[in-house]
Amino acid sequence: MRKTLSFAALHFLVAFSVGWLMTGSWLIGGALALVEPACNTVVFHFHEKVWKRIETRRAASASNHDAFIA
Repeated sequence: MRKTLSFAALHFLVAFSVGWLMTGSWLIGGALALVEPACNTVVFHFHEKVWKRIETRRAASASNHDAFIA
């Protein structure tokens, strides 16, 4: 859990720094530090669902292939 929290802190810091360096605004940097990681969290959820479906199909395909050979 500590590794996850340290990564989250680093992610917030990077998002803030990029926003601040690009705009010079602490407010925009802060907003990006909150919004960007939140959006990535939602996208990651759907990314994992798609990959789980792909892995399930691959496993089923391999099972069918093995059953056909046997």
